[in-house]
Amino acid sequence: MNILLVYPRSPDTFWSFRHVLKFVSKKAAFPPLGLLTIAAMLPRAWNLRLADLNVAPLSDAALGWADYVFLSGMIVHKDSAHDVAARCAALGKPVLAGGPLFTTGHQDFPEIPHFVLGEAEELIDEVVRDLERGSLRPAYRSTGWPDMRRAPVPRWDLVDLRDYVTMPVQFSRGCPFNCEFCDIVVMNGRIPRTKAPAQVVRELEALRLAGWKDMVFIVDDNFIGNRGRTRELLRELIAWRERVKAKMGFLTEASMNLADDPALCELMVQAGFKKVFLGIETPSAEGLEECGKQQNRKRDLGDSVRILQRAGLEVMGGFIIGFDSDPQDIFRRQFEFIQQSGVVTAMVGLLTALPETALYRRLAREGRILAETCGNNTGAAINFVTRLDREFLLSGYSELMRRLYEPKHYYRRIRAFLRTYQPRGPSVRLSGSEVKAFLKSLWLLGVWHAGRRAYWWLFWSTLLASPRKFHAAMELSILGYHFRRIANRL
Repeated sequence: MNILLVYPRSPDTFWSFRHVLKFVSKKAAFPPLGLLTIAAMLPRAWNLRLADLNVAPLSDAALGWADYVFLSGMIVHKDSAHDVAARCAALGKPVLAGGPLFTTGHQDFPEIPHFVLGEAEELIDEVVRDLERGSLRPAYRSTGWPDMRRAPVPRWDLVDLRDYVTMPVQFSRGCPFNCEFCDIVVMNGRIPRTKAPAQVVRELEALRLAGWKDMVFIVDDNFIGNRGRTRELLRELIAWRERVKAKMGFLTEASMNLADDPALCELMVQAGFKKVFLGIETPSAEGLEECGKQQNRKRDLGDSVRILQRAGLEVMGGFIIGFDSDPQDIFRRQFEFIQQSGVVTAMVGLLTALPETALYRRLAREGRILAETCGNNTGAAINFVTRLDREFLLSGYSELMRRLYEPKHYYRRIRAFLRTYQPRGPSVRLSGSEVKAFLKSLWLLGVWHAGRRAYWWLFWSTLLASPRKFHAAMELSILGYHFRRIANRL
């Protein structure tokens, strides 16, 4: 049986990093981990191909080869997924769709005849049997939370690793917190489930043997959701690094209470973690209370960020504008917090009511839902009636984004980060693509674009005074080019 696994094209958002790809001579940020994992669950006798539309267009020849098309994606891929489904329907190719986009929004895709809703581990055997019989059902729905220890090593052989900036690996699913706006609990539950540490090491070793030497994104909902298991994994990673002399570095997502556990931070740094994304959300105590962000309350958020920076972790932050309790000066308060804390990569988004979340249900009860979400919270994406004037929110948000990523403010934020940051832990390999990116930045950022004076000031001051921080400074300078392009489009 011929199975074509298709991943839709990502729109141009903060998370696409599209404007950085030209620097590093790559085609996409990371490959579709979900489809590669599903591929590893299918019979080895089947013929599999993967079409990542972020790497290359989907050809009619590829669709013509397939007996079935497996389509996955997130909410942000909705438009591209519709395009793929329409092409499959025109060619008479049956589609089986699954993943976050379809688990909560399959009703928006009447053109797709078959769905897998929820996590696939406990459904895949039944799906395979029905495919072989030619009797695929309209829908397969997961009724529980599958054991992560059943997940196989992804089929890395289906992609060209050279096309991607970062490789994704998953350790856990689920999060113990219940933030009102978040759909993680809907998708993966509140009790974090983890793979066995040795299982994760096998996945990393498979990547290493395939030739991967660069950054790995541990794509967990909350890497420290089960801290006991996280410690076990980190100890295994440290031993593995020492045993095989691995040069990979890691980044992940966690909750703010990571700052309360210095021993855990130390293990992460020694295991090779360099960056952590935190849902900081807002400096407003009322906003944190409103959305149920208990792990962020009753703490100095700036101090927590600096604790992690001093430990050797670059903090990337998620921020939200549009809470009911947001005051008129929320834009100023967000700007000042981000600048002073040195959260250089600040992903600021407008509050969006995602399907099946507690926020969506509350707003629906109040009669405030206006539309379904497009999944991109960095545009005019507010899909509910707001307390603050809508136009005030949209214009203030656009101005905030432009200010944050203006060269003078952005480079000032890098310097604030570098003053606190203490690079530690094992050294990470400097890849050829990073060298190319650095050389290109000398011309593009140092000569061609606005902000060149700030770029050279950062370049020379860091190189001469803090050479161990020079790599981080240049990497952030390059990332700023992408963020600036996105911000200026809002």
